Amino acid sequence: MKMRDFMKRHYRHFNAATVVDASEAYVKHLDKGGRMLVTLAGAMSSAELGISLAEMIRKDKVHMICCTGANLEEDIFNLVAHTHYARVPNWRELTPADEMKLYKRHMNRVTDTCIPEDEAIRRLEKVVLDEWIAADRKGERRFPHEFFYRVLLSGKLKKHYDTDPKNSWLLAAAKKNLPIIVPGWEDSTLGNIFASHVIGGRVKNVHTVRSGIEYMQMLAELYTRVAPKSPIGFFQIGGGIAGDFPICVVPMLHQDLKRSNVPLWGYFCQISDSTTSYGSYSGATPNEKITWGKLGPKTPRFIIESDATIVAPLMFAYILNQ
Repeated sequence: MKMRDFMKRHYRHFNAATVVDASEAYVKHLDKGGRMLVTLAGAMSSAELGISLAEMIRKDKVHMICCTGANLEEDIFNLVAHTHYARVPNWRELTPADEMKLYKRHMNRVTDTCIPEDEAIRRLEKVVLDEWIAADRKGERRFPHEFFYRVLLSGKLKKHYDTDPKNSWLLAAAKKNLPIIVPGWEDSTLGNIFASHVIGGRVKNVHTVRSGIEYMQMLAELYTRVAPKSPIGFFQIGGGIAGDFPICVVPMLHQDLKRSNVPLWGYFCQISDSTTSYGSYSGATPNEKITWGKLGPKTPRFIIESDATIVAPLMFAYILNQ
């Protein structure tokens, strides 16, 4: 049975029905010539979302991505150190002493899995540092994802691949030169490492890695060029800066740049298990976004209150008609 048939048969009501409705609307949006921005918050790369997301990229179901710096780098960490990761099945029961044992092993825990520092973090640092230094000496500047694209496409890490490269969403994106926005990249492991090399003097110019404001400039140009011809949808996984940053490009274009010929986002769906708590939730609810000039009354909009590590692969399978 195909996933579409399974979900239509069993997911008929409540939150489950919204999963089907949102998937159907995603398919219709693409069928009408629309494009889709996917945002990645949380630890979706360490949750190995790349297994399904990479295929979405290869099949042109995703056209741009906005993610945290952690999701950008953790996809490569998994690519080069997959068998060195340690899963912790009893992660809810760990004591501070247990956590300290992991620390002494240089195993950085992300919920139920631990990222090995030497095989993952330091392995990537070595090759990307060469790119930073080379660009710095030439006076060149690139976005964080562009440095990672260069590392992946150069083949310098290929000998270290430790899982099927088809499961790497970033590698799939690099091969298509997919536009990626990484707001707040400095709040990531490699962002911290870059800062350390600037402080230590190995990289002379802090502006060698381009900034979040420049990412907004890039997104504004891209949205202005593409959206009038192909409406752009917004598929948000989690909350935080990965979603809040890019969705604001539309009201900025309208209200601050006074551009009247730019359409609103053409579709909106958010998967989050963070129950809305007014005053503390990061980002407005879908209807609330109408008041901010991000969505319109007729924009297809959905909010799925569930774990994205469960829901997103189901939706991707539905959209891919697997």
